[in-house]
Amino acid sequence: MGHESPAGDLRLANLTKRFGVFTAVDDLSLTIPQGSFFALLGASGCGKTTTLRMIAGLEEPTSGQVLLGDRDIARLRPYKRPVNTVFQSYALFPHLNIFENVAFGLRRRGIRSVDDEVMRMLSLVQLDDYGNRRPAQLSGGQQQRVALARALINRPQVLLLDEPLGALDLKLRRQMQIELKRIQTEVGITFVHVTHDQEEAMTMADTVAVMNAGRIEQLGAPADIYEFPATAFVANFLGQSNLLAAEAAGTAGTEVPVTAHGARFSVPADRARTDRGAVYLGVRPEKLHLVGSADQVPDGHQHIEGVVTDASYVGVSTQYLVRTGWGSEISAFAANSGAGRQLPVGTRVVAHWHPRHAFLLPREPGQDDRTTPLLDEPVGAAS
Repeated sequence: MGHESPAGDLRLANLTKRFGVFTAVDDLSLTIPQGSFFALLGASGCGKTTTLRMIAGLEEPTSGQVLLGDRDIARLRPYKRPVNTVFQSYALFPHLNIFENVAFGLRRRGIRSVDDEVMRMLSLVQLDDYGNRRPAQLSGGQQQRVALARALINRPQVLLLDEPLGALDLKLRRQMQIELKRIQTEVGITFVHVTHDQEEAMTMADTVAVMNAGRIEQLGAPADIYEFPATAFVANFLGQSNLLAAEAAGTAGTEVPVTAHGARFSVPADRARTDRGAVYLGVRPEKLHLVGSADQVPDGHQHIEGVVTDASYVGVSTQYLVRTGWGSEISAFAANSGAGRQLPVGTRVVAHWHPRHAFLLPREPGQDDRTTPLLDEPVGAAS
């Protein structure tokens, strides 16, 4: 259902936005391939919504370009851009029925025969029989689908989604994640999705850009970013990580030897973002396995001894906090497969991992161990 002419990639070139002395977006350059599902992921205030608003034309860049193919659209008025936005507040017209809400863009362009196209859109978002209802008669998820149909009927070259599922409850949000991905695959339009929800970004997007303080910390496929984060910020924003403050001595063969709290470890050289000086040795909680003694640690695995200080049962897994001999806590997730029993608080354990599941990141000298508290839901956990 593409636009009459191929849209081309969406490129942001040295895009900067300042509000007084505050730099919201800081010299941002990235390419969003045509037809991709792209997520801008970050915490509140990281600059992701400002970036989206500059693409939409709702905010003027301080400097830089917004290019669609070879055309700079940064100075075009919003309605002149081949771009549509779906917001968290669906902004449906309450006095119009669903059919007329969806038809609005076509009617405004003076197109008379809208019936076929509107029905096609309602079918795409699985609301075939809802044309005569008013927005107030629809659930939040259904209203979100209407907002989507209303945007897609204009055949934008780029669809911008600003926290589109933020107002929905958890179960509905999961359903809509799958639904949005299906629709994007079907229509083949470039989707740019802004969210602070790590799972939402990972579920839907082909490519995720993790933003922090107006810049992109890491860009890539969700699995690549998760398995091999580039910075400590990314390691703890996308999921959780145990980050042990360590010192690296440079590469030795295919390994990087590191020392943490008097113990020696190693990480494969291709899993190291840096190999010398102050580093974090990182291991994801689900890659840590807990056993009763060092005798039970498999060959080739590395380990830390400690005591269980907290056990939280969250359905798919039990999340443990383990206090190490040097006083900091690491977290481990054990899948609730029914094979093992839950370890009580106070149990002495050995946490072990395979070096291929670890990674090395740069660390500012003087920074301590870092782990995320168990309050956050891990990526991929059911609730």
